[in-house]
Amino acid sequence: MSVLEKIDPFDGPKEIEAGKRLIKVGDDRGQSLSERLSYRLHRLAWRTPFHSLQLRGRFPLRLLAVPKDPIAGDKAIGEAMLLGSLVHGGESYPIDRLQFADPRFSAEYCDYLQSFAWLRDLAAAANREKGDKIAEKLVRKWVAAHADQVSERAWRADIWGRRILFIAAYAPYILASKDLVYRSSVLNTLARGARHLDKGADKAPQGLPRIAAWIGVIASALVIQGGPARLSKGEAGLRRALGANLHDDGGIVSRSPLEQLKLVELLGQLRAVYYAGRRDLPDEFADILSSSVAALLAVTLGDEALSSWQGGNMLTKRRVNAAIDGSGVTTRPLRQARGWGYQRLSARNSVAVLDAAPPPASRALSGGCASTLAFEFSDGANRLVVNCGGVGTVSNAMPPHLIQALRTTAAHSTLTLGDRNSTAIHDDGTLGKGVGQVELSRDETAGTTTVEASHDGYVRRFGFCHQRKLTLASDGTELSGDDILLPEGRRRRGGILFAVRFHLHPSVEVTSTADGQGAILRVKGAAAWQFRCRGGQLAIEDSLWVDGSARPQGSLQLAVTGEAPADGITVSWALKRAG
Repeated sequence: MSVLEKIDPFDGPKEIEAGKRLIKVGDDRGQSLSERLSYRLHRLAWRTPFHSLQLRGRFPLRLLAVPKDPIAGDKAIGEAMLLGSLVHGGESYPIDRLQFADPRFSAEYCDYLQSFAWLRDLAAAANREKGDKIAEKLVRKWVAAHADQVSERAWRADIWGRRILFIAAYAPYILASKDLVYRSSVLNTLARGARHLDKGADKAPQGLPRIAAWIGVIASALVIQGGPARLSKGEAGLRRALGANLHDDGGIVSRSPLEQLKLVELLGQLRAVYYAGRRDLPDEFADILSSSVAALLAVTLGDEALSSWQGGNMLTKRRVNAAIDGSGVTTRPLRQARGWGYQRLSARNSVAVLDAAPPPASRALSGGCASTLAFEFSDGANRLVVNCGGVGTVSNAMPPHLIQALRTTAAHSTLTLGDRNSTAIHDDGTLGKGVGQVELSRDETAGTTTVEASHDGYVRRFGFCHQRKLTLASDGTELSGDDILLPEGRRRRGGILFAVRFHLHPSVEVTSTADGQGAILRVKGAAAWQFRCRGGQLAIEDSLWVDGSARPQGSLQLAVTGEAPADGITVSWALKRAG
């Protein structure tokens, strides 16, 4: 986690005083042995007769309310379902032969299937009369496979939390059948799932899984059964989960834009559940929803899709807008992030997003990246400077060695020193020593935004602090920067190779200038940009970029390279719109 002096993102001062720090707090290990053991024992208890007895009780004859899912689904996936295939993340299986326990499914496909998230996509393409037969067919398959068999795959607390939300919202698709035995089995299983959540929500792993589990408890109280007692318990549990897993500025502690998007979707669904239950969303949850949307908006670029951080990619404008629209919140992007750690610079059509915080702890995110002080930049809907990106939720889309390479500092638009990562990446996927502290200042005078930040990731090994200064002109036509290596610590030595990388979007065409210290960047149908640098040798090299469907595409990068003397060096550069 990170801490920084609290500053209101909208109405507070327009400066962050020099020296304010984002600091990595605690160690960077994953779950402790005791935490893993506790969860394992909890799962083993599911198989005991005692747990089965705990799930018994009255079941509802109908739902108390049917909330409207506020998030629009993917119509293309729904249309594929109407044609007989369930498609997700590049995997496709025929519905007629689909088995919920099929071991071939990736973890992401399995979660999509088990959570019943496909109901949202089906509803985007078909009304109840067209979609209910497909929905009932899949639900019958699930009931046959998992209703009476408590298992990790189907009964994880976060999966049940999401499943309750989707079943409640799309009950007309699922419960339209005149088969009373089938209807009773679904409602009975829902009631058992709610009791299972009562016992296990607080055992779910920290982060989104625990948040989803407690939202499921609240939803079951408002739309299934349980009344005030279950609702009070659910609200208290969600309050704890949000407090432990969100920063004060609304950003999730994993610092993953993809997880932030999922958080906004979940909170939007929670809001709809309260509305269906004829209650107002509690003020504290409403405030968190609003700040979470602002944090999400902070990491969008001019095309309204996500910038690429912490193993994620841009996804799609459609999905981002669906989450924001579904939240019911109208707000501005968070500019002066604290724990969330992303600084947003915007003027006219230009937007830059800078990672100005240490990487997330491994217990908060598996697969974090050594991306501190990297940035992305767009001109209107055109992405110019990007990071290479990552697979997001489609973990089987690339070979493991490529996924690992995309986490490195060199895969991001920032400075690397000695061909090393600013934060070590271990073979087991965890992050090691490196960036522990980021110093930050921000000034917005006369419409010009300047952010200056430095990190200590190279101090221990090489004796240099990396400082980056970004300035965006008030009219958005120029983004200038300085990358400075400042001597610090005892191990300072000269002659260390450095590279300042600017990965370019595949749509960008590059032409070197005659003097070798500049380049012209062109995107078809848009204004050209001129890049100039001094303090190193400029080269155009191959790169790659991962699109919103987790597909790698060939691209180019600008690399400014040289040797850092013992007393440090400054690399200055500028991107200026030409015409």
